[in-house]
Amino acid sequence: MYPDHTTPTPPASGCGDNCGTLPECAPLAVPYVPFQQTGAKRYNQTDALNNGTLYPGLNLPFHIKSDGRNVVNGHLAELQALEFVLMELGLYLDTHQDDSEAFELYRQYAAMEKTAREQYEAIHGPLLQRSAAGEKTWTAWLKDPWPWNYVEGGTK
Repeated sequence: MYPDHTTPTPPASGCGDNCGTLPECAPLAVPYVPFQQTGAKRYNQTDALNNGTLYPGLNLPFHIKSDGRNVVNGHLAELQALEFVLMELGLYLDTHQDDSEAFELYRQYAAMEKTAREQYEAIHGPLLQRSAAGEKTWTAWLKDPWPWNYVEGGTK
């Protein structure tokens, strides 16, 4: 790594992003995120999950695209898709807090996620530890298989 195999010289005080000795001060990456316009186009739930973003404008070409075969179907996949859309909309709203259409969409998806979570847990049991608080005993949480353990023909 260093030609004389010695410890590198400590960086100068006040080292900025454009100077220094690796790895202490030099930038390792310069991120780029395209600016999102208010009212940006959105993918549907399935396409958003497959592309890793809700917004086509953020679907950068260097990402590996899914052919859709690795997305699991069923109750848990539906719930994950809703949670993904909520996360993406929440991140968008962090920088576009005046977009009332996006906020209303966030509220709609939050209601859909709540209903889907309740339905999932009614069929398969608690999804999160805190969900077990509504059960009669803690063993409801410990019952196998857990939501993230794939079982042929379904999940927990």
